[in-house]
Amino acid sequence: MSIIAGALGEHGHDVEIADWFGSGESTEWVLDAVQRHVPDLVGLSVRNLDNANSIHQEGYVAETRELIRDIRARSDAPILLGGSGFSLMPERFLEAVGADYGIVGEGEALVVEFARDLERGVRPDGACIRTGDYLPGGRIRGAAYDSGLVKSYIDGGSVIPIQTKRGCNEACVYCTYPLLEGRHVRSRPPKDVVDDVVRLRERDGVEAVFFVDSLFNDDDGAYLDVLREMDRRGVSIPWTAFFKPAVIPDDVMDLMKRTGIEAVEIGADASTDATLRRLGKRFTFDDVVRSNDQFTAWEISTSHYFMFGGPGETRETAVEGARNVIGLTNTVSVVFMGIRIYPGSGLERIAVREGVVAPDANLLEPTYYFSPQLERAWLERTLTEAFAPVRHCIFPPDALDDKLRILHKLGFKGSLCEMLLPAKRDRAK
Repeated sequence: MSIIAGALGEHGHDVEIADWFGSGESTEWVLDAVQRHVPDLVGLSVRNLDNANSIHQEGYVAETRELIRDIRARSDAPILLGGSGFSLMPERFLEAVGADYGIVGEGEALVVEFARDLERGVRPDGACIRTGDYLPGGRIRGAAYDSGLVKSYIDGGSVIPIQTKRGCNEACVYCTYPLLEGRHVRSRPPKDVVDDVVRLRERDGVEAVFFVDSLFNDDDGAYLDVLREMDRRGVSIPWTAFFKPAVIPDDVMDLMKRTGIEAVEIGADASTDATLRRLGKRFTFDDVVRSNDQFTAWEISTSHYFMFGGPGETRETAVEGARNVIGLTNTVSVVFMGIRIYPGSGLERIAVREGVVAPDANLLEPTYYFSPQLERAWLERTLTEAFAPVRHCIFPPDALDDKLRILHKLGFKGSLCEMLLPAKRDRAK
């Protein structure tokens, strides 16, 4: 949303950001902003279709439809959708919620063209606006970090996000990043990234940032260019990122420490060698352990996310996987059951081939893959019994929400590991 706002602002448009989370999750506050601003265009950014939690499902399609209905009661402006959630199923989503238009994929350039045409009284031929090209790295802009919005996220205990690149060349069968951003890594100029860091720290007093790339430690080493630019300019700030399991050379670890690394989220996603292979991962669970232990040895906090019930999961792999997850030390692991199926993904093809879903299934509503080789009720019972007594393992995943709300109210901030493990919590406050 902030990236789109920045692109419009650069071209002379008066833009007001009304963020639902930043307002304390007040829909009325957002609607009041629409009525007060009297906009010529209302844009809605849809980040997710649902909460991706098969145990306590919560879809956002009906919520979006209701918000659009309420906006229309206050404004005659056309309503434009965007965001990653919308872009996964644009036509179906647009029809379901009743908006006027939608931009599919990267919207920085398209939204400026749309606004320009709207000023001239020109409307697009179709409701969904697409481009076949991805922006080159040099044209990927940073976000328009509205100071009020930044403050609201900081006060809520959140870490401010910065994107350094788009695209992912991994082959994980469930993932939507290659569908949304392409399979080739496109990196922003390192100077622009570090400029964002410096601006946030000096202007807004931001004390930590999260590099929100789908994968920070890419094979091409683009992440090293960012870290070297930080080091060259003497910029050190607590930062976090998503890492794939890998043993990292000591000189790179030292570089990360000099620039302020505080924590990593390690993307294993499956908990045994057999299920890792079926998800398209190129590493083993031993690699996960080694990666976790290396970061711990360098006093860098870690957290993990695991999904049980995916392709190839059996009773044997589920029991083995639970043991593996519990055996990870000095870390926090969040455990999911089932894997959300998205159109165009490898997992959708597997699910159709195995008869888990029909070829014409409506995936707009939450739809999950569960291995045909085990029963869902058995899996939920087994995971509950395995993880309930273990402090550093969170199952079901929404149990994490209440814990974080309480800790944020008590003044704790930082990574999952820093906040949830008692031995580290005093350091994080």
